[in-house]
Amino acid sequence: MARDLHDTADLEERVILFAVEPDERNSRSTMETEACLDELEELVRTAGAVAVARSIQRRERVHPGHYLGKGKIEELKMMVDAYGASGVVCDDELSPAQLKNLERLLETKVMDRTIVILDIFAGRAISGEGKIQVELAQLKYRLSRLTGMGASMSRLGGGIGTRGPGEKKLETDRRYIKDRIAELNSAAKEIQTHRELLRSQRGKKGTPVVSLVGYTNAGKSTLINKLTDAGVLAEDKLFATLDTTTRKVELPNGSEILLTDTVGFIQKLPHHLVQAFRATLEELKYADILLHVVDASNSNRQEQMQVVYKTLEDLGCGDTPVITVFNKMDREVELPLPMDTKAREIAQVSAFTGDGLNGMLGMVENLLKSFRKSMVALVPYTEGGLIGWVHGRCEIIREEHTPEGVLLEVYVNEESANRLEKYKQ
Repeated sequence: MARDLHDTADLEERVILFAVEPDERNSRSTMETEACLDELEELVRTAGAVAVARSIQRRERVHPGHYLGKGKIEELKMMVDAYGASGVVCDDELSPAQLKNLERLLETKVMDRTIVILDIFAGRAISGEGKIQVELAQLKYRLSRLTGMGASMSRLGGGIGTRGPGEKKLETDRRYIKDRIAELNSAAKEIQTHRELLRSQRGKKGTPVVSLVGYTNAGKSTLINKLTDAGVLAEDKLFATLDTTTRKVELPNGSEILLTDTVGFIQKLPHHLVQAFRATLEELKYADILLHVVDASNSNRQEQMQVVYKTLEDLGCGDTPVITVFNKMDREVELPLPMDTKAREIAQVSAFTGDGLNGMLGMVENLLKSFRKSMVALVPYTEGGLIGWVHGRCEIIREEHTPEGVLLEVYVNEESANRLEKYKQ
């Protein structure tokens, strides 16, 4: 099955997308093959190339040596010549043997979904931390495929797969790459130590942490910009931003939370990338609440939600309370919205217009309250420091000045309860 996409003669790098659709549908991912290729086409576009055609082979299972059957390989080779394509992109991650054999038989550059995603990350990494994490993921991936990728990479002068470490790293020996990986692993450990220190400092202040999670391009960056004027890059592209951003947000009751934006998820997120970004993604494990942002206007929203929940489970965040935020409600949205039995609350918002954001923050406020308990304490005037601490850390329900001291009714977490215990009424 092959399909022409569009005429793109003015763009330099032209690629053909291909995939295998197993007869046993359950063996494939949650998204249908055509939807997966639609997403792959968007990934390729984000990486700076264009898909000129696509091809799908339906067979019982992928070929262990060639991925495709020999007849389909011949058809794909003719398509490469007919469309003047500079390479082909597979929707699955190819093994080193599959990669090597396909390049030999097709006589063109062969890439897979993982290469494209890593290439996008390399182009989007801005901070030193992000660059370290991306390079580490690229080198681990390329080390395992050094022999398979050698022929094609030696022919490359540009295009997908050449960002970041680039040709030099692929043409050096395996030992050099391993040494570089060791250096980057050491740097990654420093990043993890730094993040643990920041988390410890935040914990002492007692400010709740709320993390934004969601499928890439669901609108998380637009949401944090609307709430905080954070100035995060927000584009209608996959993985517009990689670097973690944390900003203070005031809730309707006047209390504050720390809102954290993280990298977006995607179908078949490369495991090397998950490993490299583990220090960043572990921020999710320490969040009090996860705001699961969903693009309500996307036809694959249900499948994208499943991908996010699966990734959260893999990261050990499956038990963190979730508020699902159906975003982009200002667009044409098919109703009813999907059911989400894992969410504590459901919000409908438009991060672009701001509609529904106050209600969403109210849900965050109420959920945080449910984690705490109310407490009444009579604090002597001589404990001015403690009174000031309560004002800065707790939500005050009632405050009354009496001859003996300040009578406070407050919502407290465990730390606040311990400090006020001796004055409890």
